[in-house]
Amino acid sequence: MKMFFFKSMSRSVHEEHHPSEIMTDGECTSLTVWKKSLLVSCNGFTVIDSNGNLVYRVDNYMRHNPHHEIILMDSSGKSLLTIRRRKKLRLADGWLVFEGEDSAGPKLSKPKFCVRKHIKMLRGHNPNVLAYVYREATDKRHAAFVIEGSYTHRSCKVRDGSRRVVAEIKRKEDSKQGISFGLEVFSLRVQPGFDPGFAMALVLILDQMFS
Repeated sequence: MKMFFFKSMSRSVHEEHHPSEIMTDGECTSLTVWKKSLLVSCNGFTVIDSNGNLVYRVDNYMRHNPHHEIILMDSSGKSLLTIRRRKKLRLADGWLVFEGEDSAGPKLSKPKFCVRKHIKMLRGHNPNVLAYVYREATDKRHAAFVIEGSYTHRSCKVRDGSRRVVAEIKRKEDSKQGISFGLEVFSLRVQPGFDPGFAMALVLILDQMFS
């Protein structure tokens, strides 16, 4: 029954097809994000490509996760990225992104990225900015990516240091029938050269920040 429900949902959100597939070189990757786990007893996310194939899943999602940890998996359940909220007290909330499944033990692998929520009360800062993304191995004073827009309205852009849009979150609509799928189902479009898995990790962090 779970698979039937998933296939039914896949058909309904892909009335409009895009030529791209997951991790296709030279073309934009178009994904549909569904804020629901395929497992009945879990909260999570389900991500499908433009052909209706499952590509990413999250089954351990809770906004107030007691372990401060979210695991992004591929379609087979393999752990791709682990997102962990910083436990240190800071003025701005921060999240760390690890490759694979990070151990909960005392020894932690080195995070690939750090994402910090923008503090809107600081004068002179762009009010459209939601968060800054830093590479942990480089200068932490300069963001590698900036996220702008409104996650609440599912309208966000991820820009690199050259202000080029590398990923975008948009409302999902059926252009033929004029149907909007609301906030639980939305589109994630990723430009060539930007990892769709990491783009999905940023979606999970934004959901932690603003949901």
